[in-house]
Amino acid sequence: MKFFGKPRSQTAAFLPLCLLFLRSLSPGHSHLYSNRYAGLVPALQVDLWQPGSVSQISQGTVTDIHVPHNGSRALLTFLQEANIQYKILIDDLQKVLEKGSSLPAWRSRRSLSGYNYEVYHSLEEIQNWMHHLNKTHSGLIHMFSIGKSYEGRSLYVLKLGRRSRAYKRAVWMDCGIHAREWIGPAFCQWFVKEALLTYRSDPTMRKTLNHLYFYIMPVFNVDGYHFSWTNDRFWRKTRSRNSRFRCRGVDANRNWRVKWCDEGASMHPCDDTYCGPFPESEPEVKAVANFLRKHRKHITAYLSFHAYAQMLLYPYSYKYATIPNFSCVVNVSSGSSMDWAYKNGIPYTFAFELRDTGHFGFLLPETLIKPTCTETMLAVKNITMHLLKKCP
Repeated sequence: MKFFGKPRSQTAAFLPLCLLFLRSLSPGHSHLYSNRYAGLVPALQVDLWQPGSVSQISQGTVTDIHVPHNGSRALLTFLQEANIQYKILIDDLQKVLEKGSSLPAWRSRRSLSGYNYEVYHSLEEIQNWMHHLNKTHSGLIHMFSIGKSYEGRSLYVLKLGRRSRAYKRAVWMDCGIHAREWIGPAFCQWFVKEALLTYRSDPTMRKTLNHLYFYIMPVFNVDGYHFSWTNDRFWRKTRSRNSRFRCRGVDANRNWRVKWCDEGASMHPCDDTYCGPFPESEPEVKAVANFLRKHRKHITAYLSFHAYAQMLLYPYSYKYATIPNFSCVVNVSSGSSMDWAYKNGIPYTFAFELRDTGHFGFLLPETLIKPTCTETMLAVKNITMHLLKKCP
């Protein structure tokens, strides 16, 4: 396991006493631990980072847990008494957060012509970047909104590809469905940058953009992403309000109409894996679902980018079963929106879990943006070229 440090609630079955714990970072020191057993007593107040839900934990599972400083002593005592191996990966998580927040003030004031793709950007910066590309690369880029978020922010999408009157298949890509996974939006921006820069020099990219459209949503969960920059770096959910509980937000990747609120999701609004009051309750999810339903006749592939684990997933995430086009899908590669997309007629759906495997967790350093995006770029190009060649 790996354990991190601030008070958060878990599913009711795991930590029933922690449902109303505050989600702001506690003052003082925080800790990051590593361990290989999930038999934690319900009294321990922890924030599960990896795997995504308590139902996926079993003996032998490597698990990442984020814990508050004032709870670290009790956790260490429990681990030692239970003879469970652990490793402290980040001794002071608060210092890491403070170091990351002391970025040079000039960065956000840079002109868009000097946009830095090797740093993380706020929602405002990303949306300004999108507007800039829409003006300066109108031959390959078209920006539009598919709706509004719970807090009224526009849900922007970039349509990337050479305009053509001929019928063209399309690929949907979304990043940032979970707010704290900053490497996702960084990759979506990287992909657009690489496509524009190499369109004329790279035959593969030119063929791809000539024959396919890409619908790219750099930040799916705009409210949550903004909140992760301004209030809580480890915020995961949307920011919708619940009439009966103070806890806010829904896990946007548990809010789709496919095995809704089944294993891996929670019915309690204070949990990070809360599935919502009903499927597509979140305006962000409903907007994307409506767009995909409207365009599913020509959307061939659905790619969703998450963090962290360094894995490539394909349907089904909710059951052990071979999908009908398994042979084609598995040749491309090495639950959730991915499962929903597949069930709704998009034949090739994948969820990327980007770097790392747990040493930094959601605090992936900016120095690792470039290698992460470079390797992911190769995978996406391979998938799209495979679809053009072998999977009509």
